[in-house]
Amino acid sequence: MKFLLHRHKSILDIDKTKWNCLARNSPFLSHQFLSALENNGCVGDSTAWKPIHISLTDQNGELLGALPLYLKHDSRGEFVFDWNWADAYEHAGLPYYPKLVSAVPFTPATGQRLLVKANHDFPSIARALLAEAKDIAKSIGASSLHILFPTEKERNFLAKEHLIQRKNCQFHWHNQGYKNFDDFMDSFTSKKRKKVHRERRRVSEAGIQFEFMRGDQPSKEEWDIIYNYYANTFTKRGSLPYLNRKFFNEISKTMPDKLLVIVARFDKKPIATAICFRTNNVLYGRYWGSLADFHSLHFETCYYQGIEYCISEGLDRFEPGTQGEHKLSRGFTPMPTWSHHWIREPVFEQALTKFVIKEDMHIEAYMKELSKHTPYRQTQTHKKPIKKVS
Repeated sequence: MKFLLHRHKSILDIDKTKWNCLARNSPFLSHQFLSALENNGCVGDSTAWKPIHISLTDQNGELLGALPLYLKHDSRGEFVFDWNWADAYEHAGLPYYPKLVSAVPFTPATGQRLLVKANHDFPSIARALLAEAKDIAKSIGASSLHILFPTEKERNFLAKEHLIQRKNCQFHWHNQGYKNFDDFMDSFTSKKRKKVHRERRRVSEAGIQFEFMRGDQPSKEEWDIIYNYYANTFTKRGSLPYLNRKFFNEISKTMPDKLLVIVARFDKKPIATAICFRTNNVLYGRYWGSLADFHSLHFETCYYQGIEYCISEGLDRFEPGTQGEHKLSRGFTPMPTWSHHWIREPVFEQALTKFVIKEDMHIEAYMKELSKHTPYRQTQTHKKPIKKVS
């Protein structure tokens, strides 16, 4: 079969229904999410993320594959840190930027990148998409192509295509068929269980109550408050928020069922929020913000409430975001995440391959050590995880 490849400066150039057929259940890869980023200036010509998406059709115009792709002039919002790679290029007198990145902007969540229509030839279509991305890199003088947070199927494919594989670590919670939060707590050692109960008690005794809200349930005034808390988290760190108020306004209307807002209330007024996304089987914690600094409020809002939600909804997994060893004592376990890299300069490709091999050894040792310090009882017999179709 002959494939036709197309390049797009906007996700809006691609039919929403056809794109979503490829993206399947992912809220972040959905046409609604990506178009909201573009529509509201979070990505685009005036930002560091310039869309240059690739689509693949047959001769009849049927969309068979796609690759979300961005031209980047820095490494912000990627969560796979390569600043030292850029420094090495600079010291060698070569430009590291621009580069090409296949990822969802500002979203460190594993998901499809090489989108291929179900029941079609994945290797052939994926290989054509990858070759087109490399051609774009060569034609514009980009130093490299980076595919961030791919799935296991894609990892196996990309390794065979000789892209450099890089390992990192996040902390995820897994549902072992728990009946309720107390059932989950029974899997902890006594010492760790008491610590969690103490943290939760501090929040409840302060008179704080929680509410789960779909994206379309908060009023405009409540969304203003939610956004201000989110933006304030960035301000405290001396940076601007990645996403603007208009973005959240749009996705609360276009994908409300994929959006979960956990609201902490004191005297019925919102004092903290966690903005999450969900699929049929996974909860993704993304953005947190608060007005007041109550003891343990962050842990309750961002972790314990999310775990309770997953148990009540029968979700398999909770991914609360990047980094954070403090998540370990609260039931999250270290899990590997991956990225793959094509480097145009052969000398740098060889050097970075050696670097990644050494880095991988450190990450593996780090994860092994962390696994010794989980709060779970060693003699615990885990129940079988709940399984749902994504």
